[in-house]
Amino acid sequence: MRATFYERTGAARDVLRIGELPDPVPGPGELRVKLQWSGVNPSDVKSRAGLRSPVMPFPRVTPHSDGMGVVDAVGPGVDAGRLGERVWLWNGAWARPAGTAAQYITVPEQQAVPLPDGVPGEAGACFGIPALTALHALLVDGGVAGKTVLVAGGAGAVGHYAVQFARRLGAKHIVATVSSAEKAELVRAAGADTVVDYRTENVAERVHQITGGQGVDRVIEVDVVANAALNMEAVRPGGEWVVYGSGAVQFTLPFFALAARSPRIRLFIVYLLEAADRRRAIDTLNGFLARGDLVHQIAARLPLERIVEAHELVESGRAIGNVVLSID
Repeated sequence: MRATFYERTGAARDVLRIGELPDPVPGPGELRVKLQWSGVNPSDVKSRAGLRSPVMPFPRVTPHSDGMGVVDAVGPGVDAGRLGERVWLWNGAWARPAGTAAQYITVPEQQAVPLPDGVPGEAGACFGIPALTALHALLVDGGVAGKTVLVAGGAGAVGHYAVQFARRLGAKHIVATVSSAEKAELVRAAGADTVVDYRTENVAERVHQITGGQGVDRVIEVDVVANAALNMEAVRPGGEWVVYGSGAVQFTLPFFALAARSPRIRLFIVYLLEAADRRRAIDTLNGFLARGDLVHQIAARLPLERIVEAHELVESGRAIGNVVLSID
C-alpha cells in the first residue's frame, strides 16, 4: 500500500516520506479500512515534530489518528456484515505505529464507527479528535444546558464544533473568541451569541458586561498557557474551566488568585477518554448527524502527496477549520 511515514522526528519536509508498505491484515477483533480521507490535527504535527517527545515511539510511524473509509476486510470474531460499511475512525495512531496517512489501516472494531450515508467522507475524518473533544468538553460534569459558555478559539477545528454543539445542548449564552472579522462571521453563523475579537477587544470586560459582572459558567479552553489569566477573570466563582490543549508542556497558575475564584478545573486529552464518556460523545454526535444540520468546516482538502504542505498549514495556524488529505 502507499503510505506516508517518518523514522525520526523533525520538520515535516525533512522527515515525512511517501513509499510502499505491506498491506495490513486484520487480527482477531480487528477490521481493515480502505481509507478515503485522513485528518491532520495539531497533535499529529506536534508528535511528528518531536514536541511531545524527541524519542520515536516506534521505529517507523505512519501519522494521523483521524480518518474515514470503507471496511474491506474483517478479522476473526468480527461480523462479516461490516464489510462495505462507511466508517470514521478514532485513535488510529494513538499508541500504535500505523495511522491513517495510508491506503489501509487495521483497528479494533470499536474504533471504526458507522458513518451515515448523508455525511461527506471528509467530514468523517474530523470527528475522532475535533468533534469528540468539543463534545466531551461540553458534556462532562453535567453538561451546559442553561449555562453561559466561553469557547476560546471559536473558529478553530474544535471551537467551531463546540459552538454548534453548545447551541444544540441548550447553552443559555455562548461567547466565542476569534482573531479576525472573517472568523467572527463564521462563528456567528455557527450559533455564538457574542463574538469577541481578542486582538482588538478586552475579552474579560466583555464577558463581565454580558454576565452582569459574574463571569461565565464554563470556559472551554484550547491553550491554557496563552489564556490562563483571561480564564481566571472570565469564569465565575465556583465555575467550570475545561482545558483540552496547551501551547507548552508546562505552565504555572497563581495560587491565591485562583483560590479566590475556586473554579472546578478539568484537563483532558481525547485519546484517553473513559469508555463511557466516549460512548456518550459518539451517541450524541450520531444524534446531531441524524439531524443533518451540522456545518463541517474544512479549511483545505489536499492529496496525500501534499502531506508536508498539510502539516505546515496546520502548524502555521492559518487554517480556519480542519485540514484533510484525500487518500484515493
